[in-house]
Amino acid sequence: MLMVFHGADRNAQEYRDHARAMGDRFGMLVVAPRFDPIQFGAGMYQQGGLFQEGELAPPSKWTWNLVPKIREEVCRREGRSELPCYMIGHSGGGQFLMRMIGFIDPGAVRVVAANPGSDLFPTTLFDYPYGFGNLPEELSDDRRLRRYLAQPLTLYLGDKDTERDQDLDTSPAANRQGENRFDRGRHAFRAAEDLARSKGWEFRWRLVVTPGVGHDHQAMFDAPECESALFGAK
Repeated sequence: MLMVFHGADRNAQEYRDHARAMGDRFGMLVVAPRFDPIQFGAGMYQQGGLFQEGELAPPSKWTWNLVPKIREEVCRREGRSELPCYMIGHSGGGQFLMRMIGFIDPGAVRVVAANPGSDLFPTTLFDYPYGFGNLPEELSDDRRLRRYLAQPLTLYLGDKDTERDQDLDTSPAANRQGENRFDRGRHAFRAAEDLARSKGWEFRWRLVVTPGVGHDHQAMFDAPECESALFGAK
């Protein structure tokens, strides 16, 4: 199963259609859930609903916890007890997935965050949603960070995704991560790699860059590097 997560435009049908070739290429069932913008605004989607109405929400209310339920429903409809699951999200969908694995284990073989506009850095120096700062100890201590770095995450970046367009988060907190999506993704990976090395922790992240591609989910899906992002280098 390949779960595909749309960006801020909530164009799940377009993502599904553009992912069909990827599904055929890899022999995978494509599932493209849509998160309604009224019910799931940026705080509930890109940021996972960790905070709601200015307060830390209980885990049962986090949007991320819908993902395992969607998987279970797909397996039920397919008459399967289990299907190996891979996940890929672009832009806002990449943000959703990257933050998700910081707080829950979705049971995916590999999670690919493609061109996220901002990243979840493994540090308490940045407040959430940019890092683990301003969170309770149980959501931000070394055990949490260690578990985060052990998740099977790929940061999948187009090296031309360097424009500061109208959709990019240009808040001071986001700008601390880098000037653009490409820089922010590389900086997040480097910070994670350095932390894992300094602590002697398991590190299962990958960084995959596709040349000549900007902020374009279809081009990212169709690029040959997408296979490495999902399955690793041959």
